[in-house]
Amino acid sequence: MTATEQSSRADVEPGLRFEDIRLIDTDSHVSEPVDLWTSRMHGRWAEYAPHVEMDDDWGEARWVVGDQWLSPVGFFSMAGWKEFKPSHPLTLEEGDKGAWDPVARLEKMDEYGVYAQVLYPNVIAFNSVAFRDLGPEPAEVCTSVYNDFVAEFASRDAQRLIPLMVLPFWDVQACVREMHRAAALGHRGIVWYGKFEQASLPHFTARHWDPVYAAAQELGLSVNFHAGFRTDEHFDRHPAALSAKKAGQVVAARERARATSASMLSLAETLSHVLTSDLCARFPELRFISVESGFGYMPYFLESLDWHWMNDGCNVYHPEALLPSEYFRRQVYGTFWFERSTLRLLDLYPDNFMFETDYPHPTSLSPGPASTADVPSVHVRKAMADLTPEVARKVFQDNAAKVYGVTL
Repeated sequence: MTATEQSSRADVEPGLRFEDIRLIDTDSHVSEPVDLWTSRMHGRWAEYAPHVEMDDDWGEARWVVGDQWLSPVGFFSMAGWKEFKPSHPLTLEEGDKGAWDPVARLEKMDEYGVYAQVLYPNVIAFNSVAFRDLGPEPAEVCTSVYNDFVAEFASRDAQRLIPLMVLPFWDVQACVREMHRAAALGHRGIVWYGKFEQASLPHFTARHWDPVYAAAQELGLSVNFHAGFRTDEHFDRHPAALSAKKAGQVVAARERARATSASMLSLAETLSHVLTSDLCARFPELRFISVESGFGYMPYFLESLDWHWMNDGCNVYHPEALLPSEYFRRQVYGTFWFERSTLRLLDLYPDNFMFETDYPHPTSLSPGPASTADVPSVHVRKAMADLTPEVARKVFQDNAAKVYGVTL
């Protein structure tokens, strides 16, 4: 960078330091306490309550929903863990307490230099179809119980902890009822999915879902697409799955690295539907978020969508529509965390990207013996050196404050 360019950057907002911003983390997770549902679902609902059982074959406790065995209890609570995957805490208590305790969470945020965090679920988000399979009524009860719990979790500091609601997606009218109820509890957005057809439901851009989108727009709720909509049994008891577990971490490490990276790119397909359907046109004030999908490939992806939109004649057949990148600039957002080398391109879309940590998941910005991550405040300080002060303030603070209603 030339001296002139450096001077030009400094003129935007001279001397911006990390201490001058309030870092907002737009993707973190709460590990559900083992008694979340059993302590709240009574009477005729008690038999349906998701619970934890010891799986003797696996040698650890796992979540059970209906007749489906799901993730081990400590699987998602990897922040600071001592070993590489597939090793993980066997109990919540063995992992980072901030994963499930709101007081410890706020202390961890202070340690990490994070002012506010958006809260996603684990079990009920990644295995939502298993909950649906309990039946419409008990599944709806499970949903409302989770939303009550995370609202209570966030109430420890409503300025800094931002809850997102899960919805009973198998019933559109039930979704709308729950959206109004949960919004009144302080929820700022909905956790949504881009693969409903895998659960024999209409595509997420279909007008079937318009009541949900209309309610979200009316209530000022963001629509948050997070990877991980599972319609099969990911943590099954099949001998092959158990053999893979016992094979150890060395054999499967390459495959985990490949699969994790590929899954982060999978939301590009969801975004392509958001941007080339008429969804944005039908709901022009709605904010769509692509979570844990990264930034670096996005400028190419959006340029590709525009190129093929024009060269396939969409501008002729749909003259009323905006270009995909124009819809993106108007009402779509992405998130990034570990990236450094690509961030210099953020000035192409400074108003559309936000920071995240993915705490306490294995890929998160959580330092530990099995992680090369810096403390988020250190990581962001380094990243700020590659950005103009104006862009840095937007992507680390202002964009998220606007989307999630964070008071600065």
